[in-house]
Parts: sequence; structure tokens; C-alpha cells
Amino acid sequence: MISTIEALEDRRAGATLGGGEKRIEAQHARGKLTARERIELLLDKGSFEELDMFVEHRSTEFGMEKTKVPGDGVVTGWGTVNGRKTFVFAKDFTVFGGSLSETHALKITKLQDMAMKARAPVIGLYDAGGARIQEGVAALAGYSYVFRRNVLASGVIPQISVIMGPCAGGDVYSPAMTDFIFMVKNTSYMFVTGPDVVKTVTNEVVTAEELGGASVHATRSSIADGAFENDVETLLQMRRLIDFLPSNNTDGVPEWPSFDDTARIDMSLDTLIPDNPNKPYDMKELILKVVDEGDFFEIAEAFAKNIVTGFGRIAGRTVGFVANQPMVLAGVLDSDASRKAARFVRFCDAFNIPIVTFVDV
Repeated sequence: MISTIEALEDRRAGATLGGGEKRIEAQHARGKLTARERIELLLDKGSFEELDMFVEHRSTEFGMEKTKVPGDGVVTGWGTVNGRKTFVFAKDFTVFGGSLSETHALKITKLQDMAMKARAPVIGLYDAGGARIQEGVAALAGYSYVFRRNVLASGVIPQISVIMGPCAGGDVYSPAMTDFIFMVKNTSYMFVTGPDVVKTVTNEVVTAEELGGASVHATRSSIADGAFENDVETLLQMRRLIDFLPSNNTDGVPEWPSFDDTARIDMSLDTLIPDNPNKPYDMKELILKVVDEGDFFEIAEAFAKNIVTGFGRIAGRTVGFVANQPMVLAGVLDSDASRKAARFVRFCDAFNIPIVTFVDV
């Protein structure tokens, strides 16, 4: 019996190493955490319960039967974020570059099904190179299973995608169907085909950052709802975001203890708006004075800056804010600002989050 337990512990130790120590060192050398380190930082300490740790691919083409790694390139499971149940999967770049195989996809879909039954949020941490080409159609079919569940979960449970490395090919479609996408500056990229393919087809030379980096998606394409400096900051901000969101579309908004007196009077508001209507002022200053303890999580901060969207709390309960920003284009609504506000309002409507609107156009 003891030998069996020891053998199991040895298997677990091997599985936690992913692609091995050399590849883990290479991951760290790029300034990135491993999949397990990311999950450990995202979830409450000691709360993570892993699923299917020993799953391996079943491909026999191109000699793949000789190369099997427990977990098959993705770590899945559930835990808590500040005591609230959250499901998470993290693609492991040290194992086959995090590429998606049939069994890899089935691990993710199992997690998605469990999240729907538990009515709890799903967070996906992406660091992968697309489909595992050795598996061909089987891998591509795996994407369809994931996409279907993205659609079924839309508006039912919050879905958050965090791009923490390369995200190419089939892997970019699933995040696009989730509620929020966040990226890490300088180390994360999102594109269907990379710079080499672009050069081959169009003869245009473009870098990965120019094609699909955080700066492009957070400021121009609006695909990303935010970009942060490194893995640690990004994951800590995701913990903060989860605190604002309901677990599902029937639970109601979370309520946290507030030390902000609801009857307080802020005399500075009397002078915030200038007497001269042609003189701009910062609408974010008003929002920060209204929300509890000045805690405001802005969504799509770098895109369409003429409108401000984000989450705050009033009397401890989550509220969505939509506000014109007089500091940028006098707060007028253009197509980008309208789309940004509409997407945010749609999310709040789906999850029954009250909205406060500040208008100054």
C-alpha cells in the first residue's frame, strides 16, 4: 500500500514539472510564470483542486506515441478567489508549446461543463501556439467543442480570458467569445496567423507586437479590455475584477463590507465642474469620489477614451459606470465609443448589474 502511494506521489511530482526543468527555466527567462505558478497566484492559497492531472494524448501519428506528458499541455481545476468559487484552466507552454489536442480540448470542456453546473466564473490563462498539427482534424474538432460551450455560457456565467504569451491560430477564437480579454505587455500576442505567414502571403514585414501585441489590441482593435505590465500584476488585477462580478446571472451582485459612509459629503464636487462650459475636466475624478473608497476598475481604459466604462461599488454593492469624458474629444460619442459603451452595458444587463450614467457632452 505504501509503495502504491509513493508511486502516485512520484507521478504527481513528474506531472507538476510539465515539460521539464529546462523548459521551465526557459519560460522564466522570457519573464513569464509557468501555468501552475499562475494558478497559484490567481487563486486563494491552498484552494486549488486539480482535475485530470494524468491525462495524456492518444495520438499515434508522426511518432507522437513516444512523446507523452501527463496533463497534455493544460492545467485545469477549480479553487476560490477571496472565498468565491472560480474555475480556471491554464495552458502550459512547456508542454508541446501549449498546443491543443483532442484530450487537451476535452479537459477544457469538462471544466466548462462543471462551471455551468456550479454557476461559477471561468478564467482561461492562454500561452499557446494553436492546434497540435500532428492530430489534424481531431484537434480542430476539439476547438468546436470549446466554442460551443463558450456560446452556451455567454450571459450565464462570467468568462474571462487572460493572454499571457503567444495566442495564435484556433486559440484566438475562444477568447473573442468571452466577456473580457486582458493581456500582458511585451510578452503576449493574439493573431490568427503570425508574422512569418503575413510576410509569405503579402511580402509585408511586421513584428509580432505590431501585428497582435497588447498595445495594438488595447488601444486600436478594442479586442483587449486592458493590458498590464507583467504576469503578477495581471493576475492580481484579475482577482480584483472577480470581486466585482456576480458568480452567475441569477445570483445578484456581490456585496462586500464598506467602510465608506454613504452619507458623506465631498465639498470638492462643488468646484469639479468649471463654470466655463468650454473648459474640460476629468470625469474619472468624479467617479472616484462617488464610488466606495475610491475603488474603480476601468474596462477598456486605453480605447475610445472619450467614454469611460468600469465597475465600482456603492454601499458595498457592485455598480457599472458609463460616463462621457470631457477631457477627450469633449466627450462626444463616435463609433468606437458607442461600441465600447454598448458592449459594457450588454454585460451589465446580462448579469443584472445596476448602471450609473454620467452625461456631459
